[in-house]
Amino acid sequence: MARTTTDPGSLTEADIAGIQRRTLAVVVMSQVLGGAGLAAGITVGALLAQDMLGSEGLAGLPAALFTLGSALAAMLVGRITQRWGRRLGLGFGFAAGGLGAIGVVAAAALGNAPLLFAALFVYGSGTATNLQARYAGTDLAPSNRRATAVSIAMVSTTLGAVAGPNLVEPLGGLAEGLGLPSLSGPFLLAAVAYLAASAALLALLRPDPYLLARGIEAVRQREQGAGGEAPAATPRVGMGAYVGAVVMVVTQISMVAIMTMTPVHMRAHHHGLGAVGLVIGLHVGAMYLPSLVTGRLVDRWGRTQMAVLSGITLLAAGVIAALAPGDSVGLLIVALVLLGFGWNFGLISGTALVVDATVPANRPRTQGAIDVFIALGGAVGGALSGVLMAATSFVTLSIIGGLLSLLLVPVLLWAKR
Repeated sequence: MARTTTDPGSLTEADIAGIQRRTLAVVVMSQVLGGAGLAAGITVGALLAQDMLGSEGLAGLPAALFTLGSALAAMLVGRITQRWGRRLGLGFGFAAGGLGAIGVVAAAALGNAPLLFAALFVYGSGTATNLQARYAGTDLAPSNRRATAVSIAMVSTTLGAVAGPNLVEPLGGLAEGLGLPSLSGPFLLAAVAYLAASAALLALLRPDPYLLARGIEAVRQREQGAGGEAPAATPRVGMGAYVGAVVMVVTQISMVAIMTMTPVHMRAHHHGLGAVGLVIGLHVGAMYLPSLVTGRLVDRWGRTQMAVLSGITLLAAGVIAALAPGDSVGLLIVALVLLGFGWNFGLISGTALVVDATVPANRPRTQGAIDVFIALGGAVGGALSGVLMAATSFVTLSIIGGLLSLLLVPVLLWAKR
């Protein structure tokens, strides 16, 4: 039986494995809740803005705002983690996301657009934290199991993320029963889910996996010095981190651009909220559910190969979305499921590249900085998607989003060379 001590100098491999299992269990719990929270903005954010602002061209603004907010949150969560550990960093991020969701509900009830914008910005903290939590599973994982650890954290998001969009109609009824606009219903769920995720992490993520990993690395460095080996130089971030960052940013822009305007496109073709919830729910499921398989493929087949597959899949998604007739829910489901697959392949392979190229001393700060660029990429994709669709069409938007993923090819070829 593994011992309960958390002194880095006295831990055995069995001890570390036991702590890793506990860490993953807590992360899984928080991700189930976090998934339910992030689904609100994806499913009805654009529709809520369209109703409140009366403009299709501004329907992409919510995605831009909460992804922009997630950029700031990613930086803050990374810095808090670097100094005080994953527990406080992730707990703070989810709590902020819950408060933002409450603000969205209040803005919808009051019909207050400035409050809506501010609340969506804060709500984005939950999205950033949901992504940052994937790193908590890698802190104590062996190098050949890092992608698998990421996948376990991500796949657990599926339950809440798929349930959220498919509860749009009953949550809308609940909101109306409370005297609130129906589209604010999913944000009620988001508030409860994010605050519960924060409480679970703050209470249960002990010992802190990052602080422990940093302590283990410090012991290893001291042992090397005592053995006569040269002390390690100041740790530097490896080139793989930059490659992983590009992979994740490009896949984020491509995915967000198409995903954000799909509900608006569907409502323009007279699809109900139930159909919108089904399409987005399956899309979100495809973003997270394949993770267990993806993680194993990334560990066994290779990071670069899976990143290339990500680009090919996103291109296929864009083409199918562009060719799908407006009244075809089936083809839109195929396109949005492939869009989720492509994002999943890119995020897990890119995350593994980043973890491989960093050490505990520089990892959280680097991860936070990269997630800032991922969030900014999503903000650009969300903001421009509404403008582009209003100026052209959903077909053009989908084709451009798919072609964007081809940028991965020269980057990965350069990295291999």
